[in-house]
Amino acid sequence: MATDLQLYREKCSACPIRHRAVCATCEPDELARLEAIKSYKVHRAGATIALEGDALPFAASVVSGCATLSRSLEDGRRQMVGLLMPSDFIGRPGHSTAAYEITAATDVTLCQFRRMEFEDLLASTPHLASRLLQMSLDELDAAREWMLLLGRKTAREKVASLLLIIVRRASPGPGPKSIELPLTREAMADYLGLTNETVSRQLTALRKDGIIGLTGKRGLTCDDLAALFDAAGEDGDGAILT
Repeated sequence: MATDLQLYREKCSACPIRHRAVCATCEPDELARLEAIKSYKVHRAGATIALEGDALPFAASVVSGCATLSRSLEDGRRQMVGLLMPSDFIGRPGHSTAAYEITAATDVTLCQFRRMEFEDLLASTPHLASRLLQMSLDELDAAREWMLLLGRKTAREKVASLLLIIVRRASPGPGPKSIELPLTREAMADYLGLTNETVSRQLTALRKDGIIGLTGKRGLTCDDLAALFDAAGEDGDGAILT
């Protein structure tokens, strides 16, 4: 980890999210300005990255790992409302506090920018501002689609849909997939609005059907992504099958 971070510090082009993150469309001079205000921070699994309502003095891109977003309910319970995975952005221009509690589900590495300086840079860097707007709109579309799918899908389709999202984000590109799930079964159940037992049954059923493989506590393999799409009730483009 330390070696990787040192490499990113020395050369942004070595960063694994360089072409997917908020800096993806930046020109060399714009990257240089970002580099002047960036730093890296590692949060170990289970650590709180930000508390809901607390000051958030930085904006950041997730370089590696997975974090959860959650909100407090009126009765004191917490509800997971989203996931942050590599290339996702933390922070909202014009807002100095965290809208959600952000917790590291795995070890998480952040590329952090001092918030005030980042906002100043946005005002004078069209490529950066345009990219952040596009990412925000993509996130909004994904959230709306996810709400629709959760309302229409069966328990099997919900579990398969979440696995599909995680697999595609954690291992982009074609070919067989082999990943470590960033979420416990309890966290998956919380996110999907299902019971722990239901999530476990559906994972077991997907394994028995040969759609996924399960190894150890969180190891997951998928040799046929098309079968996982089908189990999720979607076609290869993410459209809902009816």
